[in-house]
Amino acid sequence: MTKRRLDIAVERFPLVKPFTISRSSVTELELVTATITEGEHAGRGECRPYPRYGETTDGVVEDIRARAGLIEAGEGCAALLEAMPAGAARNALDCALWDLEAKLAGRPVHDLLGLPAPAPVLVTYTIGLDSPAAMAAEAKAVSRPLLKLKLGGSDDLERVRAVRAAVPETRLIVDANEAWSQEMVVAWMPELAAMGVELIEQPLHAERDRALEGLARPVPLCADESGHGIEDLDALAPLYDFINIKLDKAGGLTAALALADAAEARGFRLMLGCMMATSLAMAPAFVLAGRARFVDLDAPLLLARDREHAITYDGAMMQPPPQALWG
Repeated sequence: MTKRRLDIAVERFPLVKPFTISRSSVTELELVTATITEGEHAGRGECRPYPRYGETTDGVVEDIRARAGLIEAGEGCAALLEAMPAGAARNALDCALWDLEAKLAGRPVHDLLGLPAPAPVLVTYTIGLDSPAAMAAEAKAVSRPLLKLKLGGSDDLERVRAVRAAVPETRLIVDANEAWSQEMVVAWMPELAAMGVELIEQPLHAERDRALEGLARPVPLCADESGHGIEDLDALAPLYDFINIKLDKAGGLTAALALADAAEARGFRLMLGCMMATSLAMAPAFVLAGRARFVDLDAPLLLARDREHAITYDGAMMQPPPQALWG
């Protein structure tokens, strides 16, 4: 076998406008790309180091670089699962290996996995945390059938009311990013249900999840920051109805596929999410899109510029990624 080479790049992508959630606001993304080359073929994987999980760009770069010997020796995704913890660094390498294998085989990744060819899917459009009036105005301006509202505290019910009044027919899901208290959950869920909200994502901080046990859930709850891998599922089962699978959390497509199988076997429904990133990060996640009730892979729509051979979004429909991009 021709020896493989690993290259690492740090790239920056500006956003169209600042994007705010309950704990941070960003104007530019700092992303890490791993490229694995064998002969004339190269596979790429992208990740976003995420401070909420203790990740930094320098740390992720070092974690990837530390596996250069493993990659150059020709080891595959199974070896990565043994050698690395879940997280952004493993995601970049795992996705780069899948991309490379597809190119070497001359077959798309879905074919290598024995899956049907992907079809277009409806995606959410995310509205960042802002004043009720500003979020309502954006909801009306974007005119999408399914919106995800980023929330963050005491004015959240007013935010949802304002959006609902502005777009009465639009489907809504909301994401608190761990910003609520148990009292907010109890008081607000009936009103959110009455407004037709279809999902509440991560209302409490992950360390306070147990407070959800036994609560009535007129709106289904989705674990995000609380759910990373298979080892989390049993504890989450009494608390949540959905789990948000993100490749940067799970540590790659290989682990995400296994997590989806295990979650569905335990009765969870799936949301497919992403960190803020380019089309290169969305492409491997799209392999799972047909299994998810909610597909939240809209991050490229919030970028001032995307990758070459970017994924096409026809209104609210996300098209399958071009093979020139990945896989």
